[in-house]
Amino acid sequence: MRNKIKSIGYGLVSTAILAVPALAGAQFVAPNSTNLPTNSVFTIITNIMNWMLALVGIIGVIGFALAGLLYLTAAGDETRITKAKGAMIASIIGVIVALAGLVALNFAKGLLGGANTNF
Repeated sequence: MRNKIKSIGYGLVSTAILAVPALAGAQFVAPNSTNLPTNSVFTIITNIMNWMLALVGIIGVIGFALAGLLYLTAAGDETRITKAKGAMIASIIGVIVALAGLVALNFAKGLLGGANTNF
């Protein structure tokens, strides 16, 4: 019984001794010096979606330019012309999807952003 009390006492004392430097150092840490993001989850997701939509739009425009080059260099070959037209349509659809995503994201931001109190 006496050994148990001693070991508990030693454990509490050693824990207190180890905790003191951490507690003393905590008072000198500035509130925002951790370099962690302080934005809301909604803002972080909005920023990620904006980057992804910009990437899809850029890839769509580059794809459209490459499809135009394919069309110019087809030299009357029907299979290459068909392939170029399909690439152009796919690029246009990609740009339209990116723009629709941007519109939907701004719509959701307007609804959920809390800036407007009117419904």
